[in-house]
This record gives sequence, structure tokens and C-alpha cells, in this order.
Amino acid sequence: MKARVFVTLKNGVLDPQGKAIGHALNNLGFASVGEVRQGKVIDIELDEKDEARAKARLKEMCEKLLANTIIEKYEIELKP
Repeated sequence: MKARVFVTLKNGVLDPQGKAIGHALNNLGFASVGEVRQGKVIDIELDEKDEARAKARLKEMCEKLLANTIIEKYEIELKP
């Protein structure tokens, strides 16, 4: 089973990299670009057949390593 985990900063947390990307896009002539938030995508292959068990393991991975849950949120997408 394949999984994709999206990790982004929580709303209200300052995103200096997103701001820098937004400013750079504006300077390149993309004036219609408003706020930009950046994050990361993590692709994981699991040797797991049970979807509920896979989600539980992925949640544990996110909580322990992949996301700083104080300032980041995560979303899990499974691909059987």
C-alpha cells in the first residue's frame, strides 16, 4: 500500500518561507498571487493490506517524527 502525507504549518503560524515565495512570485510579475503557504509531501510504501491499520501506523509516524504537531498539521492519503 502506498501513502502520501502532506505536512503544512497550522493556520496562524508564521510561514517565512511561504512569504518569501509569495514576494518572489510577485517580483516575477505574478501580481495576482496572494498569500502563499508552503509545506512538504512525504511518500511512503507500507507492507500493509488493512487500510485502518495502515492509517493508524501512519498517524503514529506523523505524531512521532514526520510532523511537529505543535505548529504543523498533517493529512494522510492512502493509495491501495
